[in-house]
Formats: sequence, C-alpha cells, structure tokens
Amino acid sequence: MSGTEIYFAGNYHDMSQQYGTASGFQFEFYCSRCHDTWRSPFEPYRGGRLAGWLSKGVGAASGLLGSVVSEVSTAADGLAGSSWGKSRDAAFQRAITGAEGHFNRCARCASYVCGRCWNAEQGLCLHCAPDTAGEMMAAQQRGLNDLVSQRAYDEGQRRGQEYDAQTPRQLVCPQCRTETQGGRFCMGCGHELAQQPSCAGCRTPLPDGAAFCPGCGQRR
Repeated sequence: MSGTEIYFAGNYHDMSQQYGTASGFQFEFYCSRCHDTWRSPFEPYRGGRLAGWLSKGVGAASGLLGSVVSEVSTAADGLAGSSWGKSRDAAFQRAITGAEGHFNRCARCASYVCGRCWNAEQGLCLHCAPDTAGEMMAAQQRGLNDLVSQRAYDEGQRRGQEYDAQTPRQLVCPQCRTETQGGRFCMGCGHELAQQPSCAGCRTPLPDGAAFCPGCGQRR
C-alpha cells in the first residue's frame, strides 16, 4: 500500500497465512477502549494454496519423478511469494473498508472505538467524553464508599480507646508454636498464654521486675 494512508495502523492483527492449503487473508480489528474485536471475512490466497497442494504431492511423487516434481514445487512457491505482497495489500484495504462500518474514530484522541464505546452526541469516544449518567452513578458510589470507610475508621478509633494496648500479647504458643492471634489460651494445645507471675505466698500479681511481693513482702 505504498503511497496510501493506512487506517487502523495500531489496533489490528494480521491473521493471514501465506503458504499451505489453508493460506488466505484475514484481519482482526479491535476497539481501543474495550478491546472487542471484529474479523474481516476470510479470503483464500490461491497461489499459496496451489503451492501447498504441490508440496504435499512432492512427498508422494518424489520417488517417481524426482527432481521434476521438486522444480515444479519450487516454482509454485516462488509464484505464490511474488504475488503475496500485492494481494495482501489489496485484501487489507478491503478489510479496512469493512472495519470502518464497525468502528468510529475519535476526533480528540484519534482512537478507533466500537459503537458501545462511542458518544455519538459529542463525536468522541467514551474515554474523552464519558457518559454523564454513568459518571453520576459512579460518583455517587464513590461518595458512599468514602463515607462508609470514614465511619468505619472512626468506629475503629473509638474501639481503640477501649483496647488494652499495654498488656503484652503472646502471638505464638511457646509449647506447640501455633499462632494464637493474641488470645488468652492457645487454640492448638490449650496452654494459658496470658499468665502473669504471682506471689507464691499470697498470690498477689507481681509487676515486671519486682524482687519482692507488694502484698506481703515475700521475696520473689
């Protein structure tokens, strides 16, 4: 397509096959926004198919005709290759003509989008001109989520005022190594985790580092 403007240059896949019995032209175009696709009708490439059939015949007839069959197959491959580029360009141009009926080109960002991603009133894609009703509903949901998140955060702070943040928490049981999640008893073996040392004489809880009982004066 030398000297011709090529449309859809950035959002198509060339699915064409040059050689073989299934050779032909087909192109897949996709929406730049949602990536939904449209495929052009398959067009067989007769030169490639002929080369494919001859190549298949080479294997069966090579023992009988030898180099003659090989030369015919090589000639067919050369003929198929020589006309491939021009035939592909023509097929691509026909595919583009078909794709133009399925996609719209945004006047702002120059992207090609499908009908579902097109704001016909504005002549722009929905990236550049989002649907007003959809944006309103999305904004309402964002506002709801933000408010609920803030209220949940405030509730967490309120509960934090009641949480004992000074008492150490045993997160792993020293006996069975089960994760305890800060509970009083181990979920794996039942070992009591929140054990505070107490005086052997009067059972008064002993503060950390105390050498004598504050209740009876007995040495720890």
